[in-house]
Amino acid sequence: MHQDEVFDIAICGAGLNGLAAALAFGGPGNRTPLKVALVDQRDPALATQAGFDGRASAITQAARRMFEAMGVWDAIAPHAEPMREIMVTDGQTDGPRPALLNFGVEHQPSGPSAYMVENRHLLAALYEAVRAVAQITFKTGHKVERFSFTGPQAELHLTSGQIVAARLCVAADGRHSQARQAAGIETIGWAYGQSGIVTTVSHDGPHGGRAEEHFLPSGPFAILPLPGNLSSLVWTEDQLEADRLMALDDEAFLAELKRRFGEHLGAVRLAAPRQAWPLGLFIAKSLTAPRLALLGDAAHVVHPIAGLGFNLGLRDAAALADAVMGQFRLGLDPGGPQALQAYERWRRLDTVMVAAATDGLNRLFSNDIEALRFIRDAGLSVVERIDPLKRFFMREAAGLSGHLPRLMTGEPA
Repeated sequence: MHQDEVFDIAICGAGLNGLAAALAFGGPGNRTPLKVALVDQRDPALATQAGFDGRASAITQAARRMFEAMGVWDAIAPHAEPMREIMVTDGQTDGPRPALLNFGVEHQPSGPSAYMVENRHLLAALYEAVRAVAQITFKTGHKVERFSFTGPQAELHLTSGQIVAARLCVAADGRHSQARQAAGIETIGWAYGQSGIVTTVSHDGPHGGRAEEHFLPSGPFAILPLPGNLSSLVWTEDQLEADRLMALDDEAFLAELKRRFGEHLGAVRLAAPRQAWPLGLFIAKSLTAPRLALLGDAAHVVHPIAGLGFNLGLRDAAALADAVMGQFRLGLDPGGPQALQAYERWRRLDTVMVAAATDGLNRLFSNDIEALRFIRDAGLSVVERIDPLKRFFMREAAGLSGHLPRLMTGEPA
């Protein structure tokens, strides 16, 4: 084993959250850039290929400001579709679906609450931005075989024989985080017995920037606008039904999809491979340990019902950058307990609140109980009639409420 240098930050995981965190710490959005190592067994360049990931992400207005501050929004913008309207229905797969709730531009006074972007375009923009930063070093192609979080620095022992040492290790390595497990941090939560089926479709008619959330008995069926006559689908089904649907050939699968999609956008065709993931709620019991901070899916996995998963990870990265830089600029240890405690306090409540909200929405709407249907439809109808309440919900959806980290206000970290 040999150690070349000591970094300020070692980020484990070079996916969307890891790349964004690297820019938050070492990129042009930081007034005092730190030395960052990005560690991943996989080459992140492979993830930018068209067939790698058919998913898309909602980028809130606060996340857009963060990307602007880090200098990547200009590369993302040509691939981003603003959500100009949001429609919510509560109905049956084959039955009528009257719109119970509509959010239009008049309820988004500061601009679109969110933009839809395919993940491959996000990855490409973040990857190219990271590559251009001298302060950030890729350590890819080798697996971490052992972590050490004792002493004045964290150490990541790679299978290549190299040791990547840093004053703070940031775990951005997903829901099965190897770094989190090495630190002995447990998670709490449960599986929903549901799968999220994701694909992209093309359609003859224009969507006009309208996002649709159809609450069906098996779970939400979301139609989310992408540039051109394309839409991203996030389709929740019971696990057994999802397995059946995924086993169908393309023609039969498309027939099932059309039953739920409807005919309002004309003829519909599959435009990307379909993928499915088991859904659940999982939160780390602690977001930190000595020399370690968790962010993104390593810290929390929530239901995609509100499209907030990636945005939670971005808020984690921005808050951690604030906490760490506050210590660093005072000449103190950026990976010490003061920075980690500040991050834990800042992110814990928001994480729990979002998890509880998405869990409650999924349980409330993923059923066909008549009494619950009456209550939720009545509640949606009340919201529909009160414009100030709708504007409040749009501000929440835009990620503009609460105490925002600097990057999410458009300021450098």
